[in-house]
Amino acid sequence: MNEYIPAQYAMRLTVGSHAPRHIRRIVRSFLEEWRMPELSDAVELGVTELLANVVRHVPDRRCALLLLRQRTGVRVEVTDSSDELPRLPDTLDAESENGRGLLLLDAVADKWGVSLWSGGGKTVWFECGAGPYGERGPSSPSRLPERHSPGAAQS
Repeated sequence: MNEYIPAQYAMRLTVGSHAPRHIRRIVRSFLEEWRMPELSDAVELGVTELLANVVRHVPDRRCALLLLRQRTGVRVEVTDSSDELPRLPDTLDAESENGRGLLLLDAVADKWGVSLWSGGGKTVWFECGAGPYGERGPSSPSRLPERHSPGAAQS
């Protein structure tokens, strides 16, 4: 068993068309360093979808990304200034090119959710876990927004 060493990576960025590709490389690198390469596909897809939502829904395209190593996996947080909540679509047109991001996130993450900030903005987060043989844990998506004041501890 690997010894648990808390670790994190944080950055602020303005998301452009090439940002997701670069962020995926960074995520993959950290997951390899943290000896969790089996989580790369899920975490890279989740990060890509959250950054795509920033591009589509945040006027200034600015966000903060936080990658946290946990005892049994990884947590990713993307914080932006928009109060617009992400939501799963009620229906999905088979011809539509948009609207599948949160469905994909829901499929690959063990849990995810949204934390609203009292001063404005939100953090969309997800967690992917690794079992003893790299197996993902049981899925338990969290879709209800939480309210936090700036600087409050996140769950």
